[in-house]
Amino acid sequence: MGGIVEKQILDSVNSIVNVDKELAQKVILIEEDVDQREVRLDELCVEVLACRQPAAVDLRTILSATKIIRDLEHIGDEAQKIAKMSLKLAKKGAAPGGYAEVLHMGELVNKMLSSVLDPFNRLDVNQALEVAKADKKVDREFKSAMRVIITYMMEDPRTIKRSMNIITALRALERMGNHSRNIAEHIIYLVKGLDVRHASIKEITNKLEQ
Repeated sequence: MGGIVEKQILDSVNSIVNVDKELAQKVILIEEDVDQREVRLDELCVEVLACRQPAAVDLRTILSATKIIRDLEHIGDEAQKIAKMSLKLAKKGAAPGGYAEVLHMGELVNKMLSSVLDPFNRLDVNQALEVAKADKKVDREFKSAMRVIITYMMEDPRTIKRSMNIITALRALERMGNHSRNIAEHIIYLVKGLDVRHASIKEITNKLEQ
């Protein structure tokens, strides 16, 4: 499921940057597969809980998995949103700018997701923490990109509608970064039993060092 969602990120970004309608449609269709996988994986987790009654780290594994599945599905939703913006821009005409920012943020977010799936397999808390830290960089890039797009809109109000499509895509990427950080936090809970949701990076680091 993680691999499919990774591909969705890349394809959605490429569809909007390259005005590729076929690729955008592909991303939209694949989201149905991601949704079905979410349902099936949830069913498997419920079966394990009901039949095996896991405890300690095994219970945390199942609980973490159900949360990670949900975050992956949300990332897929955001990729689908970008693909829909791609189709709108293909119909209305290109926005005045922001494509380079979408591409750059897409690379950052894809790296985050790729990097967080590995520590889930290896139960690597340190790498999970690095992914959580990377979300700050995505947030900074989002704010910087927003300033660029707003400048275009102020210079030529006729581009506002098209620019809003780019803003929607950028916001979707920023949310993908948030969900990737969530997955990192679920891994920390799985390995250490620490609930670090809503904690700052400094607070998470301090908890891990205790």
